[in-house]
Amino acid sequence: MKTMRSIIKNIDMYLMILPAFCFLVVFAYIPMYGIVIAFKDFNIFEGVMASPWVGFKHFQRLFETPKFWEIFRNTLIISIMKLTFYFPFPIVLALALNEIRNRVFKVSIQTISYIPHFISWVIAGALAMDILSLNYGIVNAIIKSLGFEPIYFIVSPSHFRWVLVFLDIWKSSGWGAIVYIAAISSINTDLYEAATVDGAGKLRQMWHITLPGIRSTIVVLLLLRLGNLMEAGHEQIMMLLTPAVYDIGDIISTYVYRMGIGRMQYSFTTAVNLFRNIIGCALLFSANYFVKKLGEPGII
Repeated sequence: MKTMRSIIKNIDMYLMILPAFCFLVVFAYIPMYGIVIAFKDFNIFEGVMASPWVGFKHFQRLFETPKFWEIFRNTLIISIMKLTFYFPFPIVLALALNEIRNRVFKVSIQTISYIPHFISWVIAGALAMDILSLNYGIVNAIIKSLGFEPIYFIVSPSHFRWVLVFLDIWKSSGWGAIVYIAAISSINTDLYEAATVDGAGKLRQMWHITLPGIRSTIVVLLLLRLGNLMEAGHEQIMMLLTPAVYDIGDIISTYVYRMGIGRMQYSFTTAVNLFRNIIGCALLFSANYFVKKLGEPGII
Protein backbone atom coordinates (compact mmCIF):
# COMPACT_ATOMS: atom_id res chain seq x y z
CA MET A 1 0.00 0.00 0.00
CA LYS A 2 2.83 2.36 0.82
CA THR A 3 4.37 1.78 -2.61
CA MET A 4 1.02 2.34 -4.33
CA ARG A 5 0.48 5.60 -2.45
CA SER A 6 3.95 6.73 -3.48
CA ILE A 7 3.16 5.94 -7.14
CA ILE A 8 -0.15 7.82 -6.99
CA LYS A 9 1.53 10.77 -5.30
CA ASN A 10 4.21 10.96 -8.01
CA ILE A 11 2.05 9.83 -10.93
CA ASP A 12 3.29 12.71 -13.12
CA MET A 13 6.89 11.50 -12.73
CA TYR A 14 5.94 7.92 -13.59
CA LEU A 15 4.05 9.07 -16.67
CA MET A 16 7.16 10.97 -17.79
CA ILE A 17 9.36 7.86 -17.61
CA LEU A 18 6.70 5.57 -19.13
CA PRO A 19 7.78 6.15 -22.79
CA ALA A 20 11.41 5.39 -21.89
CA PHE A 21 10.33 2.27 -19.98
CA CYS A 22 8.26 1.06 -22.94
CA PHE A 23 11.20 1.73 -25.28
CA LEU A 24 13.48 -0.43 -23.11
CA VAL A 25 10.96 -3.25 -22.91
CA VAL A 26 10.23 -3.32 -26.65
CA PHE A 27 13.74 -2.76 -28.00
CA ALA A 28 15.98 -4.13 -25.23
CA TYR A 29 14.26 -6.80 -23.13
CA ILE A 30 11.91 -8.54 -25.59
CA PRO A 31 14.65 -9.01 -28.23
CA MET A 32 16.77 -10.77 -25.59
CA TYR A 33 14.71 -13.86 -26.38
CA GLY A 34 16.76 -14.06 -29.57
CA ILE A 35 19.72 -15.25 -27.48
CA VAL A 36 18.35 -18.80 -27.83
CA ILE A 37 19.48 -18.70 -31.48
CA ALA A 38 23.05 -19.18 -30.21
CA PHE A 39 22.03 -22.64 -28.97
CA LYS A 40 20.17 -23.67 -32.13
CA ASP A 41 20.86 -24.31 -35.80
CA PHE A 42 18.63 -21.41 -36.73
CA ASN A 43 16.87 -21.58 -40.06
CA ILE A 44 15.14 -18.40 -41.15
CA PHE A 45 12.37 -20.39 -42.90
CA GLU A 46 11.64 -22.64 -39.91
CA GLY A 47 11.74 -19.88 -37.33
CA VAL A 48 13.21 -19.77 -33.84
CA MET A 49 10.86 -22.32 -32.23
CA ALA A 50 11.16 -25.00 -34.95
CA SER A 51 14.94 -24.77 -35.37
CA PRO A 52 16.75 -27.70 -33.72
CA TRP A 53 18.72 -27.33 -30.46
CA VAL A 54 22.47 -27.96 -30.76
CA GLY A 55 23.65 -26.90 -27.30
CA PHE A 56 27.13 -25.35 -27.24
CA LYS A 57 28.06 -26.37 -30.78
CA HIS A 58 28.50 -22.78 -31.99
CA PHE A 59 30.51 -21.80 -28.93
CA GLN A 60 32.83 -24.74 -29.54
CA ARG A 61 33.26 -23.59 -33.13
CA LEU A 62 33.87 -20.08 -31.83
CA PHE A 63 36.76 -21.14 -29.59
CA GLU A 64 38.25 -23.35 -32.31
CA THR A 65 38.24 -20.61 -34.95
CA PRO A 66 41.68 -18.89 -35.17
CA LYS A 67 40.09 -15.83 -36.79
CA PHE A 68 37.99 -15.22 -33.67
CA TRP A 69 41.02 -14.84 -31.41
CA GLU A 70 42.50 -12.39 -33.90
CA ILE A 71 39.42 -10.16 -33.83
CA PHE A 72 39.16 -10.60 -30.05
CA ARG A 73 42.73 -9.31 -29.71
CA ASN A 74 42.01 -6.43 -32.11
CA THR A 75 38.92 -5.48 -30.09
CA LEU A 76 40.88 -5.40 -26.83
CA ILE A 77 43.82 -3.46 -28.29
CA ILE A 78 41.64 -0.79 -29.93
CA SER A 79 39.42 -0.46 -26.85
CA ILE A 80 42.39 -0.14 -24.48
CA MET A 81 44.04 2.42 -26.76
CA LYS A 82 40.85 4.49 -26.81
CA LEU A 83 40.39 4.15 -23.06
CA THR A 84 43.99 5.18 -22.37
CA PHE A 85 44.20 8.16 -24.70
CA TYR A 86 40.58 9.30 -24.99
CA PHE A 87 39.28 9.00 -21.43
CA PRO A 88 41.58 11.65 -19.84
CA PHE A 89 41.02 14.13 -22.68
CA PRO A 90 37.50 15.35 -21.70
CA ILE A 91 38.73 15.79 -18.11
CA VAL A 92 41.67 17.94 -19.25
CA LEU A 93 39.39 19.90 -21.60
CA ALA A 94 36.87 20.52 -18.81
CA LEU A 95 39.62 21.69 -16.43
CA ALA A 96 40.98 24.04 -19.10
CA LEU A 97 37.56 25.47 -19.94
CA ASN A 98 36.82 25.97 -16.26
CA GLU A 99 39.82 28.31 -15.99
CA ILE A 100 38.73 30.57 -18.87
CA ARG A 101 37.24 33.76 -17.49
CA ASN A 102 36.15 35.37 -20.77
CA ARG A 103 32.61 33.99 -21.10
CA VAL A 104 32.28 34.60 -24.86
CA PHE A 105 35.57 32.86 -25.60
CA LYS A 106 34.71 30.00 -23.23
CA VAL A 107 31.30 29.39 -24.79
CA SER A 108 32.79 29.59 -28.30
CA ILE A 109 35.48 26.99 -27.55
CA GLN A 110 32.98 24.72 -25.81
CA THR A 111 30.53 24.95 -28.74
CA ILE A 112 33.25 24.23 -31.31
CA SER A 113 34.49 21.25 -29.30
CA TYR A 114 31.13 19.48 -28.95
CA ILE A 115 29.70 20.16 -32.44
CA PRO A 116 31.49 17.05 -33.88
CA HIS A 117 29.38 14.90 -31.53
CA PHE A 118 26.33 15.66 -33.67
CA ILE A 119 28.06 14.59 -36.89
CA SER A 120 27.29 10.99 -37.84
CA TRP A 121 30.15 8.56 -38.30
CA VAL A 122 29.19 8.25 -41.96
CA ILE A 123 30.03 11.92 -42.52
CA ALA A 124 32.97 11.88 -40.09
CA GLY A 125 34.43 8.83 -41.84
CA ALA A 126 34.07 10.45 -45.27
CA LEU A 127 35.77 13.63 -43.98
CA ALA A 128 38.60 11.58 -42.50
CA MET A 129 39.14 9.75 -45.80
CA ASP A 130 39.27 13.05 -47.69
CA ILE A 131 41.60 14.75 -45.21
CA LEU A 132 43.92 11.71 -45.02
CA SER A 133 43.75 10.91 -48.74
CA LEU A 134 47.06 9.89 -50.30
CA ASN A 135 46.75 12.15 -53.34
CA TYR A 136 44.71 15.20 -52.37
CA GLY A 137 44.38 15.09 -48.57
CA ILE A 138 45.57 18.13 -46.64
CA VAL A 139 47.58 16.04 -44.16
CA ASN A 140 49.63 14.36 -46.89
CA ALA A 141 50.00 17.70 -48.66
CA ILE A 142 51.71 19.04 -45.53
CA ILE A 143 53.84 15.88 -45.22
CA LYS A 144 54.98 16.17 -48.85
CA SER A 145 55.73 19.88 -48.45
CA LEU A 146 58.10 18.97 -45.61
CA GLY A 147 59.96 16.58 -47.89
CA PHE A 148 58.60 13.28 -46.55
CA GLU A 149 56.84 10.42 -48.32
CA PRO A 150 53.02 10.55 -48.14
CA ILE A 151 51.24 8.03 -45.91
CA TYR A 152 47.96 6.33 -46.76
CA PHE A 153 46.72 6.33 -43.16
CA ILE A 154 43.46 4.48 -43.79
CA VAL A 155 45.16 1.36 -45.18
CA SER A 156 48.40 1.54 -43.20
CA PRO A 157 48.52 -1.18 -40.50
CA SER A 158 50.86 0.95 -38.36
CA HIS A 159 48.63 4.05 -38.51
CA PHE A 160 45.04 2.78 -38.76
CA ARG A 161 44.45 2.27 -35.03
CA TRP A 162 45.87 5.70 -34.20
CA VAL A 163 43.49 7.25 -36.74
CA LEU A 164 40.61 5.59 -34.85
CA VAL A 165 41.84 6.97 -31.52
CA PHE A 166 42.36 10.50 -32.88
CA LEU A 167 38.91 10.58 -34.52
CA ASP A 168 37.29 9.34 -31.30
CA ILE A 169 38.97 12.16 -29.35
CA TRP A 170 37.95 14.75 -31.95
CA LYS A 171 34.34 13.62 -32.12
CA SER A 172 33.52 12.79 -28.50
CA SER A 173 35.76 14.70 -26.11
CA GLY A 174 33.83 17.99 -26.31
CA TRP A 175 30.54 16.26 -25.47
CA GLY A 176 32.19 14.26 -22.69
CA ALA A 177 33.62 17.46 -21.18
CA ILE A 178 30.09 18.79 -20.61
CA VAL A 179 29.49 16.21 -17.86
CA TYR A 180 32.71 17.17 -16.09
CA ILE A 181 32.00 20.89 -16.42
CA ALA A 182 28.61 20.33 -14.77
CA ALA A 183 30.31 18.39 -11.96
CA ILE A 184 32.92 21.13 -11.50
CA SER A 185 30.19 23.78 -11.22
CA SER A 186 28.80 21.99 -8.15
CA ILE A 187 32.07 22.34 -6.18
CA ASN A 188 31.89 24.87 -3.35
CA THR A 189 33.68 28.06 -4.51
CA ASP A 190 34.70 28.79 -0.91
CA LEU A 191 37.29 26.04 -1.26
CA TYR A 192 38.99 27.89 -4.11
CA GLU A 193 38.93 31.17 -2.19
CA ALA A 194 40.48 29.51 0.84
CA ALA A 195 43.14 27.89 -1.34
CA THR A 196 43.95 31.25 -2.95
CA VAL A 197 44.38 32.84 0.47
CA ASP A 198 46.74 30.00 1.43
CA GLY A 199 48.84 30.74 -1.67
CA ALA A 200 47.83 27.76 -3.80
CA GLY A 201 48.21 28.31 -7.53
CA LYS A 202 45.84 27.14 -10.26
CA LEU A 203 47.55 23.78 -10.73
CA ARG A 204 47.42 22.99 -7.01
CA GLN A 205 43.76 24.03 -6.88
CA MET A 206 43.01 21.67 -9.78
CA TRP A 207 44.88 18.80 -8.15
CA HIS A 208 43.63 19.21 -4.58
CA ILE A 209 40.11 20.64 -5.11
CA THR A 210 38.75 20.19 -8.63
CA LEU A 211 39.85 16.61 -9.32
CA PRO A 212 38.77 15.27 -5.89
CA GLY A 213 35.48 17.16 -6.33
CA ILE A 214 34.68 15.34 -9.59
CA ARG A 215 36.19 11.98 -8.62
CA SER A 216 32.81 10.27 -8.28
CA THR A 217 31.81 11.46 -11.77
CA ILE A 218 35.10 10.20 -13.21
CA VAL A 219 34.59 6.80 -11.56
CA VAL A 220 31.03 6.41 -12.87
CA LEU A 221 32.00 7.33 -16.43
CA LEU A 222 35.04 5.05 -16.25
CA LEU A 223 32.81 2.15 -15.17
CA LEU A 224 30.42 2.82 -18.05
CA ARG A 225 33.36 2.94 -20.43
CA LEU A 226 34.68 -0.37 -19.11
CA GLY A 227 31.23 -1.90 -19.55
CA ASN A 228 31.42 -1.00 -23.25
CA LEU A 229 35.07 -2.00 -23.59
CA MET A 230 34.24 -4.84 -26.00
CA GLU A 231 32.30 -2.49 -28.28
CA ALA A 232 35.43 -0.65 -29.53
CA GLY A 233 33.38 1.69 -31.75
CA HIS A 234 31.43 -0.36 -34.30
CA GLU A 235 30.06 2.51 -36.41
CA GLN A 236 33.39 4.29 -36.63
CA ILE A 237 35.33 1.20 -37.69
CA MET A 238 32.63 0.12 -40.16
CA MET A 239 33.05 3.43 -41.99
CA LEU A 240 36.85 3.16 -42.21
CA LEU A 241 37.58 -0.57 -42.35
CA THR A 242 39.00 -1.97 -45.58
CA PRO A 243 40.32 -5.46 -46.41
CA ALA A 244 43.87 -4.05 -46.26
CA VAL A 245 43.58 -3.56 -42.48
CA TYR A 246 41.36 -6.51 -41.52
CA ASP A 247 44.28 -8.08 -39.65
CA ILE A 248 44.56 -5.16 -37.22
CA GLY A 249 41.21 -3.40 -37.52
CA ASP A 250 38.56 -6.11 -37.70
CA ILE A 251 36.72 -6.27 -34.35
CA ILE A 252 34.00 -8.52 -32.95
CA SER A 253 31.06 -6.34 -33.99
CA THR A 254 32.29 -5.87 -37.58
CA TYR A 255 32.99 -9.61 -37.81
CA VAL A 256 29.46 -10.35 -36.54
CA TYR A 257 27.99 -7.96 -39.11
CA ARG A 258 29.98 -9.47 -41.97
CA MET A 259 29.33 -13.10 -41.03
CA GLY A 260 25.74 -12.63 -39.84
CA ILE A 261 24.32 -10.29 -42.46
CA GLY A 262 26.69 -11.12 -45.31
CA ARG A 263 26.86 -14.90 -44.93
CA MET A 264 23.66 -15.46 -42.93
CA GLN A 265 25.42 -17.42 -40.16
CA TYR A 266 22.92 -16.20 -37.58
CA SER A 267 23.46 -18.83 -34.88
CA PHE A 268 27.25 -18.56 -34.94
CA THR A 269 27.30 -14.76 -34.86
CA THR A 270 24.72 -14.71 -32.05
CA ALA A 271 27.08 -16.95 -30.06
CA VAL A 272 29.97 -14.57 -30.82
CA ASN A 273 27.93 -11.55 -29.72
CA LEU A 274 26.70 -13.31 -26.57
CA PHE A 275 30.29 -14.14 -25.63
CA ARG A 276 31.27 -10.50 -26.15
CA ASN A 277 28.43 -9.27 -23.92
CA ILE A 278 29.33 -11.76 -21.18
CA ILE A 279 32.91 -10.46 -21.18
CA GLY A 280 31.60 -6.88 -21.03
CA CYS A 281 29.34 -7.67 -18.05
CA ALA A 282 32.20 -9.45 -16.28
CA LEU A 283 34.45 -6.41 -16.75
CA LEU A 284 31.74 -4.07 -15.48
CA PHE A 285 30.94 -6.09 -12.35
CA SER A 286 34.63 -6.66 -11.57
CA ALA A 287 35.48 -2.97 -11.94
CA ASN A 288 32.44 -2.00 -9.87
CA TYR A 289 33.55 -4.39 -7.10
CA PHE A 290 37.05 -2.91 -6.91
CA VAL A 291 35.67 0.65 -7.01
CA LYS A 292 33.47 -0.09 -4.02
CA LYS A 293 36.47 -1.53 -2.21
CA LEU A 294 38.17 1.85 -2.73
CA GLY A 295 35.25 3.65 -1.08
CA GLU A 296 33.39 4.90 -4.14
CA PRO A 297 29.65 4.18 -4.53
CA GLY A 298 29.90 2.52 -7.95
CA ILE A 299 26.90 2.13 -10.25
CA ILE A 300 25.49 -1.23 -9.13
